[in-house]
Amino acid sequence: MTVRADRAVGSVGSVSDVLVVVAALLLSALLVWLVSGDALLMAVFVAALAAFGALAWALSRRRSPAAETEFAQPDWSVTVAAIERPDMAIAVTDRAGRLTCANPCFENWFGAGSAPPRLPVVHASLERLADATRRAWRDGHGTAEIADEDGTHWRADVRRAGRGDDFLVWRITSVSAADPVAELVVQLDGKLGRGLAKAGIAAALVDPDGAIRSASSGFAARAVGDAKADMTGADFVSLLSQEEGERIGWARDGGRGGALVLYHVPVADPDLPNEPDPATTPSLMLVVEAGQGIGASGSGTGAAPHLEALLSQLPLGLAMADRDGRLLFANPAFMRAAGHEGHAPPTYPTDLVVKEDKRALSEAIRRFAQGPTAAGDLAIRLTAQPDDPVSLSLAGVRGLGEAAVLLGLTDTSEEIRLKRQVAQATKMQAVGQLAGGVAHDFNNVLTAILGTCDLMLMRHTPGDSDYDDIQQIRANSNRAASLTRQLLAFSRQQTLRPEVIQLPDVVADVSQMLRRLIGEKIQLVVSHDRDLGPVRADPTQLEQVIVNLAVNARDAMQSRGDGAGRLVLATRKVTTTDVRAMRSEIIPAGEYTALIVEDSGGGIPPEILGKIFEPFFTTKEQGKGTGLGLSTVYGIVKQSGGFIFAESEAGKGTRFTVYLPVHHVAPGSAPEIAQTKPEPPPSQWAGGGSILLVEDEDPVRVVAERALTRQGYKVTCARDGEEGLELVQEGGQFDIVVSDVVMPTLDGPAMAREIRRFAPNLPVLFMSGYAEEQLRKQIGIANAWFMPKPFSVQQLSEKVGEVLARMAQGENRH
Repeated sequence: MTVRADRAVGSVGSVSDVLVVVAALLLSALLVWLVSGDALLMAVFVAALAAFGALAWALSRRRSPAAETEFAQPDWSVTVAAIERPDMAIAVTDRAGRLTCANPCFENWFGAGSAPPRLPVVHASLERLADATRRAWRDGHGTAEIADEDGTHWRADVRRAGRGDDFLVWRITSVSAADPVAELVVQLDGKLGRGLAKAGIAAALVDPDGAIRSASSGFAARAVGDAKADMTGADFVSLLSQEEGERIGWARDGGRGGALVLYHVPVADPDLPNEPDPATTPSLMLVVEAGQGIGASGSGTGAAPHLEALLSQLPLGLAMADRDGRLLFANPAFMRAAGHEGHAPPTYPTDLVVKEDKRALSEAIRRFAQGPTAAGDLAIRLTAQPDDPVSLSLAGVRGLGEAAVLLGLTDTSEEIRLKRQVAQATKMQAVGQLAGGVAHDFNNVLTAILGTCDLMLMRHTPGDSDYDDIQQIRANSNRAASLTRQLLAFSRQQTLRPEVIQLPDVVADVSQMLRRLIGEKIQLVVSHDRDLGPVRADPTQLEQVIVNLAVNARDAMQSRGDGAGRLVLATRKVTTTDVRAMRSEIIPAGEYTALIVEDSGGGIPPEILGKIFEPFFTTKEQGKGTGLGLSTVYGIVKQSGGFIFAESEAGKGTRFTVYLPVHHVAPGSAPEIAQTKPEPPPSQWAGGGSILLVEDEDPVRVVAERALTRQGYKVTCARDGEEGLELVQEGGQFDIVVSDVVMPTLDGPAMAREIRRFAPNLPVLFMSGYAEEQLRKQIGIANAWFMPKPFSVQQLSEKVGEVLARMAQGENRH
């Protein structure tokens, strides 16, 4: 009605406009005639005005329909109301994967913070959603079957839409998960049960306590003599009898019937990742007369279609082979476990295994197909995963027509993946412990070498024949010390100075250096998310992480020929919901700030990807890499409480993602300040003093004694903690104890605790190659100081003087 009234008003308005124009024309003509007095001129003037007026009227009529058409502004509430469906989740996403709108059903099922394809579903479903998304953008349509950890199943349908094909419309419907137990109950009471009865198979679904849940008509007829009898709740065992020689028969026959063969098949949910629990899983019991066999009425295979239909519903991978080794049947679970999901079964089971295992499998099938029935297991390697042996179960069967061997195979891909993760973590931990121990012992050697070089340099001046050689020894020793620091970083035993920092600040500090480091041919792209949480880490070590990853990326891109490429440094906000959506068993749920380093190099081969964080592993030419770059990164990240993952695709580049936990300030406490005011240096110590030096390594002890003696200190040496403790117990007066940490019999911290019983305020300076923070947590002694190995003669003297000066000023160290 509103549209029609507007048009009527418009018509009236157009008539009035015409009358006004006609009146104006008459007045104009009268005015021309009065001024000129020429009737011909007036006629020409009127004709011209009439022509122009007609032309203007025609143009306005041509434009009027377009002018009347107006588009309303988009109102998303109308869209949401239009897609409201209580039984279907509908969502719209853009090309960036952002959720444009969604109906309440979508929010109830997946939450308002989730956008497809990143939904809170299992990992396999996430991959299927990603594939459906790619198909939709490419072909316009995609579908995926998805499920969450609770076993809820959905079917997702996604279509490309929009004037510019810039949106995806998701329609997700709930799908009832298949319940094999419930389905078997129905099938045994129906057509399947009648078919089995005709083939001479008595079938019953039995609970773990022995009670029958459902039985076929054939089972009821043989067990109680009435095919229509209700067997629900009956005791399965009581319907059978065991005679001499373990011969099993029907109890109602009283030993006069034929022998029976029982087949026991567990019935469990096919989506369960673990083996079915016998204590809770119902079983399908198939009872066949031993002499008859299935389908004994003629062909011997008459019941095969029914049996195959039954086995195809089971979650266990089952297949049947004949005496010649041909594969008669394989259910979907068997093909999935063999790594050929969705493919038709091959002609022979040996086609599924590697060449080296074909003969062993063929002989095993032939052995179980002949002679008395038996069962066993065989370790084989599948062509789909040749590096991981799996166990194949074989059982000889009789009375199943052509079928002579029953094969069982369980999907162990998830178990193998977890085993690899555990093995890799165990190996990394063992290598870390070994690297830490080697670095600690090597630091003792380097301390002695550096100290000896310093003492020799004091007796030589530049220009002496030996001066340059000593400097060369010292330079190589410092280089070796750098390698030990990298080993300690990998083993997470280096000294860190953690601060509460913003990750973008660290990236900004190192970006300028990276531009010079990677060269002009490589484009450096830096991007940051907003509202990033602070992290607690050592900024210097984080810079080392970024530099090492950038150098690796540069080398990967330069090896492709022209040396050009693109290096991306990005920081991302990772919420708890994002972590849960990752379905990672490594990262605990929480908030993280992620650092992403991505390059456009040639990528890392899959067989090498799992080894890149191992120390001394490198793919570079000899002399161009130590193999400690990524292992150092790994150690720094782990010691900072974070996680690092590498993703790579051959020919497309590599992406490293570092997850650092967001640092939360406890309620009521003041936030930490990243840049603290530096401590004022102590006054220069020049008062000498008496030092108790405890060190089990002779070269280190000799160098330290000579260095401290040259500085005017009185030094008393002890070879181990027990000897040092005896010197104090005998009344020795010392101003400071300089001690190693790890020593035989009595280590440094234990000795220090015993000494404090006699001299409570005696300061202790520990020398060690391990991390200071780790040692402080283990030692827990007041007035304890730390000196990292290796150190020079000057550093040792300065540190001892600093400790004595601070003690003289009344400062304590906790």
